[in-house]
Amino acid sequence: MSVAKIIEITAESTESFERAIRTGIEEASKRLKNIEGAWVKEQKVVVNDGKVTGFRVDMKVTFIME
Repeated sequence: MSVAKIIEITAESTESFERAIRTGIEEASKRLKNIEGAWVKEQKVVVNDGKVTGFRVDMKVTFIME
């Protein structure tokens, strides 16, 4: 039997939502082992002077505890 834990993270990219997701998972993987998946809870854009300058995602990341 395994036990999973879920944490919430926020990641941002100047390129795209996909890049923000990938960056968030890559950074989380440096600190957490056994990541099984993630649920993108929310997507937001950062706007400066009327232009989109960032893409932000809030995710729930699931990992198996050892």
